[in-house]
Amino acid sequence: MSWTGVPDLGEMVRGFLSYLEVEKGYSEATVRSYGTDLSQFDEFLRTKRRSLERPERVSKEIIRSFLAELHRRRVTKSTVSRKLSSLRAFFRFLLKHQLIQKDPTVGVRNPKQEKHHPKALNVDQALAIMEAGIPPDPEGLRDLALAELLYGSGLRISEAMALDVHDIDSGMVRVVGKGNKERIVPVSKKCEERVRAWLRQRQALDPDPLEQALFIGARGRRLNRRQANRILANLAAVAGIPRDVHPHMLRHSFATHMLEAGADLRSVQELLGHERLTTTQRYTHLDLQQIMRVYDKAHPRADGTERKK
Repeated sequence: MSWTGVPDLGEMVRGFLSYLEVEKGYSEATVRSYGTDLSQFDEFLRTKRRSLERPERVSKEIIRSFLAELHRRRVTKSTVSRKLSSLRAFFRFLLKHQLIQKDPTVGVRNPKQEKHHPKALNVDQALAIMEAGIPPDPEGLRDLALAELLYGSGLRISEAMALDVHDIDSGMVRVVGKGNKERIVPVSKKCEERVRAWLRQRQALDPDPLEQALFIGARGRRLNRRQANRILANLAAVAGIPRDVHPHMLRHSFATHMLEAGADLRSVQELLGHERLTTTQRYTHLDLQQIMRVYDKAHPRADGTERKK
């Protein structure tokens, strides 16, 4: 990317967000969050008579002052860390394009994170959602297929929404995760059955002939995250689960139940698409005594037999 002359703030931010989306492969939601973080930081700078219009005037002390202000407002440490990550990425982008001579985020540490475990359903609750008594019409079949895929394969909701009809085949699903990294994940026997049942009724939602999305809405277009959240909330309500259930909770449940059943940590890391093992280790609040078990032996929805190689 190149500019003629010195770009203004809008051009810099648009170039940066485009870089995240196109070159880094970040999701739309992540790119939007980075943009929001930069806007908030610029607002803070203006209270100090500075602006991102002049990024070379941003110092390490100002960034630390911004983090201190977030702490004063009782912003969670995880959110503070994310905002700092946004600033780091932005200033590295500017440094790469020679718009600044020095990265002011170098040496600024992330706040020490609180130790907490991701919220997960127990096995009975997860299976109750999978068997929720909803009408077996096209939308009901779609909803159960989506729930099975999130819990049966541990997908991120963004990954599930991005799937096309040809991405599931022979007990496997091809997933494009963060950073456009592709991985192959097994699906349970029950999930295969549910997906096939949904695909037989998919045409009832009148999809556009060119629409390849696996999951579509009432207007025949690709399902979005907001719709998926409503679907999961409805399934949980029908199943009588007395808590808020969102799509990512099924991913957490997948990881927790796999580890409880004896799956080794690195196998779960591969299934989840985590780049770092430390990310997966958030789930290891249990004592892992048995290792080297994989999906077919561990997952509650698997059929109990090993796949043919």
